[in-house]
Amino acid sequence: MKRIISSAPGRTCLFGDHQDYLGLPVIACAINRKISLTAEQNGRETFVLNMVDIDEVRVIAIDAAFTTLEPRDYFASSLRVLRRYGCIPTVGYDITITGDIPINSGTSSSSALLMAWIRFLIAAFGVDDEVTPEFISKIGYESEVLEHREPGGMMDHFSIGVGNIVYINTKDPFSYKVIGAELKGLITGVSGVPKETIGLLGDLKGNALMAIDVVKQNFPDFDLYTAEIEDIDRYRNCLPDRLIPFFEAAIKNYHYTKEALKEFEKPVLDLKKIGSLMNDHHAVLRDLLKITVPRIDDMVNAALKAGAYGAKIVGSGGGGSIVVIADPKVENLVIEAILKAGAEEAYAVNVDAGVRILENIEI
Repeated sequence: MKRIISSAPGRTCLFGDHQDYLGLPVIACAINRKISLTAEQNGRETFVLNMVDIDEVRVIAIDAAFTTLEPRDYFASSLRVLRRYGCIPTVGYDITITGDIPINSGTSSSSALLMAWIRFLIAAFGVDDEVTPEFISKIGYESEVLEHREPGGMMDHFSIGVGNIVYINTKDPFSYKVIGAELKGLITGVSGVPKETIGLLGDLKGNALMAIDVVKQNFPDFDLYTAEIEDIDRYRNCLPDRLIPFFEAAIKNYHYTKEALKEFEKPVLDLKKIGSLMNDHHAVLRDLLKITVPRIDDMVNAALKAGAYGAKIVGSGGGGSIVVIADPKVENLVIEAILKAGAEEAYAVNVDAGVRILENIEI
């Protein structure tokens, strides 16, 4: 009988929110809040999933085909995807799932659970392909986004699958590179306001793509990937008023992400500069895409008043969490200020190495 323990971290987006579904780059990092999955062979032909934190148990037959999928059923979609890569379950497991990633907070608890599940299945039953961080990340993206036809991008799966601080070029041909393994003064603040993911993402993506398409119709030479902030005024007059913010947001967020990459590639990180770019990015998300809520705004403002270099909302928006960069000397003051501003939780985090198997033994 075997016991397998897999672990997957949450993630935070440093730069590039609402960019990856446009084929624009993202800078994100895995953080040391995790979902852990402990699986022991049970000699039966079922997976018994005990999700302790939400007091829920699910039983899945190991030969379940899942010809149709329920919305957001990532256990099922990943089993379906992995079968295509030669991962065929042959024995059941009793599985206990626990974690300390706040649910529905914008730090990817659902993707972390998916990635821990995928990593376990690969360890237990193998695949035909070489098991690399990129392969695991790809399976996560296929299982969550492609199988369910959801509007999200690749950020969650590659930041969790690859780990560290990663620059993800989501344009075809896709590429990524690790640009760091440590970021001091990193803080997460959880608002306690549930984020809205699928509907909000779909609306923002649709409007952004529509704006870009209108610009291309009027300026056939327009290229989103070479556009600069200075180009906004040239193109905005061809857009209806309601689409201008989405176009402007795409160009500006892309600019701040490119500038941030330059900073992360330097031998010594300038936290003040990175924080300043983070503030610029947040202003776009707040004022143009309008994805913040009052409590998020209060938390960001409180962090900055307490001495943080930068702060921004994370993820799809409508609630969720913020990420903060601060001098490590004032971390505790910033955390206290975020909590006083109404946060449900606030804590320092470290950059994490990504999804991994912690134990794979005979018992």
